[in-house]
Parts: sequence; C-alpha cells; structure tokens
Amino acid sequence: MAPRTTERLMNLLIALLVTPTYLPKSRIREIIEPYRGQKDAAFDRMFERDKEALRTIGITIEVRDTESYHGNESGYRIRREEFELAPIDLEPSEAAVIGVAARVWQSARLGEATAVALRKLLAAGVPVDPDALSGVEPRLAASEPAFEPIWEAVVTRTPVTFQYERADGARAQRVIEPWRLVSWHGRWYLVGYDRDRADQRLFRLSRVVGEVEPAGGPNEFDVPDDADVREIAESLFPAPPTADAVVRVRRGRGLGLRRRATSEDSADDGWDLIEVPYGSVPELAAEIASYGKDAVAVAPDDLRDEVRARLSRVLEAAR
Repeated sequence: MAPRTTERLMNLLIALLVTPTYLPKSRIREIIEPYRGQKDAAFDRMFERDKEALRTIGITIEVRDTESYHGNESGYRIRREEFELAPIDLEPSEAAVIGVAARVWQSARLGEATAVALRKLLAAGVPVDPDALSGVEPRLAASEPAFEPIWEAVVTRTPVTFQYERADGARAQRVIEPWRLVSWHGRWYLVGYDRDRADQRLFRLSRVVGEVEPAGGPNEFDVPDDADVREIAESLFPAPPTADAVVRVRRGRGLGLRRRATSEDSADDGWDLIEVPYGSVPELAAEIASYGKDAVAVAPDDLRDEVRARLSRVLEAAR
C-alpha cells in the first residue's frame, strides 16, 4: 500500500532540501517509492501535484537543466537559506501560540517517515545534508482520529464522507468539501461545504464517528480565499464571550487558556491566576478539564461545578 499523501510530500521535501545539487526528475522518481511504481503519465501528474502543493504553502522549488543517465532533463532543489525562517522576536502571547502549535503538531508516524526518507536517500547513493532538516520537524497529531485524514483532504482538496454525531446524539452521514481546519478553545473544527445541505458548515472533529473516507478525487473543488474562509469560520463559531472566569494554571501549562487571558498574576508554588473571557460554561469547562491536574477553575461557581462533574465522569469511566 502506497504511503499517504502527507508522507509522500515529506519525502519529496526532504529529498529536495538535503541534496546539495539539483536532483534530476528521473532520480527523484527512483528514490521516492510511490513515484517509482507509477506509469509515466501517472508519475508526471503526481509529481506536478506534489510540487504545486509545496509551492502553495510557500516553499520555493528551484528548477535547472541537468545532465543524467537519461540525457538532459530538469533538476530540482530547495535552498536551505530560502526555506528557513530568519530569526524573529516573539511577544509573550505569540510565544504561547507557538507553544500550542508545538504541543499539537506531534506525530511519531511522520517523525519516523523523516528518518526512513533519509535512510532511503543514503541507500540510493544521494549525498545528503542532515542539518538542512533543522526546519523540517513534523509534529502532526491531535487526539481526534479524524484529524490526519481530514488534514490530508484539506491539503489535496479531496471531498470526504464521514458519520457525524450532533450534540443531541443524532448521527448522519455527511459529504463535505473540506476547506480549512481551525482550533477554537482547545478543540479542532473543520470548515467546509456540505454537499447534501448545499451550504457551508462547521464540524467538531471529536464528533466524527468512525472512518473518514474519500468521496471523490484530489483537486475536485475550489476553496474560497483565506479572508473569506476566516470570515465564514468566525460567523459559524459561538457568540463572543460575555463574562470572565478565574482559572488557576500551573506555570508553563495551559497555553491555550493563557493565549486568551486578559490578565495573569503569579500565585504560589509554581501556579498562576489568569482571567479568561468565555461565552459558554460547558465549552470552557471542557477545555479546563482537558488540562487535567494543570488547570483548576476558581470562579464562577457554576464553572467550577461543571469542571468537577466532568472530571468525576472521567474517573467513573476509568474504573
């Protein structure tokens, strides 16, 4: 079975980044296994799609004529100095966002895929520069099983179908054109177009039940531009906060809560007290409870009671 699109893109990125010279197209086909098993026309289509996917996320691929066993052909590489970010200074709130991202984007499968890709390049006799990978540290995993297949569908613009459970427990099969994954109050959501309902919709990934399956092929639909998607997402999310909660957070933890905090004061024994705006007690309680022993609801009383009730249900289920 061929590796998923994500792994193939990582392998292509690594191959073009770690080789000091331009890599001929025929050589790329030989060293990246999913390409090697394709017929000429299928390989050309797959390779063009993958290059475009990398360029879409801002990665510059240089092209130059090269000589190879197959004669003159195009060679490709990614310059390390253009791939890496320049040194940047972050405000505390911005650093918190980066911390949240580092906590979310963790994947043993992709980390292993990086090591495997390097071993294959070396075995194929391709000179590599491992230091060039300092900016390529894939950290992709969320707790929701649906995260990765939906993320891949977003990248490849592939329609998907899945069973979705509403808040009232009712389930229905949905066919979605996935536009964007967004994080809101510690949860992941999919913004997309529901084909059956002929309208844009928001789906919480934790409510996706069972497998996520393709419902079409890659590049089957167009996505609104970034500004439109952000506006759509904001219109679909719950109403803005109407009150403030006081939360006790262990120092260095609760980055998602800290990001939204309007005030933060040091407490004792390695804890901080923060004020977090909220609009829904159940939503904030679920987020606080997700941090386990690293976050404690202090006020208001109904929020504290809701967090305690949620944690009690978890303990009961674990017995």
